Amino acid sequence: MAEDSVMITLTGDQALVLSDWLERMEGSDAFDALVDDRAVRSALHRISGTLDKSLVAIFAPDYAERLQAARQRISGADED
Repeated sequence: MAEDSVMITLTGDQALVLSDWLERMEGSDAFDALVDDRAVRSALHRISGTLDKSLVAIFAPDYAERLQAARQRISGADED
């Protein structure tokens, strides 16, 4: 039986923040302890790879500033 595909829609800000979190977490002890299911790990790896291929901003020289701005827009917080 063929697998059905599922489309997940994220805003650019959500995608950037999620990509950053996955990049920092994957392979860490905390991630390995939390994600102890190979099937879940596979799905998260697929999401991470898709985000990496889709987000030009992760290679921008001002990536840190873009990421911080995205976090602020998502949380609605005005951090100084």
